[in-house]
Amino acid sequence: MKRLFDIFFSLLGLILSFPIFLIISFLIKIEDGGPIFYRGKRVGKEGKVFRIFKFRTMVRDAENLGGPSTAADDARLTKIGRKLRRHNLDELPQFIDVLRGKMSFVGPRPEVPQEVETYDKETKDIILSVRPGITDLATLENIHEEEILKGSKDPHQAYRELIKPKKIQLAKQYVKTRSFWLDIKIILKTVKSAVF
Repeated sequence: MKRLFDIFFSLLGLILSFPIFLIISFLIKIEDGGPIFYRGKRVGKEGKVFRIFKFRTMVRDAENLGGPSTAADDARLTKIGRKLRRHNLDELPQFIDVLRGKMSFVGPRPEVPQEVETYDKETKDIILSVRPGITDLATLENIHEEEILKGSKDPHQAYRELIKPKKIQLAKQYVKTRSFWLDIKIILKTVKSAVF
């Protein structure tokens, strides 16, 4: 039932948001001529690595200019990128990942491989037993994660200390208590938080 929900609503989301996709793609392209999408590596269900779809919010080759965590005042962010992140619009292309079966609407947020390597076996077994999601309980806790990291000398270290422990705890909690109605509740709260 969850997979059917994901297929239907990701397809519907892509159709309805197509005009927004075109506008955002145009704005990204005219700012610096770089690629429209960011395709970073993430770890999915059963530990399988995939390349996520996100609108690019940073300068080209940003991964070579800094760490994997991004603060709100990161110099690598483009002008349009800052606005996209403020309203979580950079996440829209993940509808494609949901349609492809790499992600779900709700599930633990996918991590970069080097962070998953720090998980203990129990944590890996629990979190990687389900598809990662566009949103989850941890997203609701830190809807604007980059603001928490703002002003940090080392944003990635700050991420590991201030955000990651709670994120792992909530991811485990979701997997153990997940249900269709919990997913609906998380989706509605995410939309409300992103809009308001």
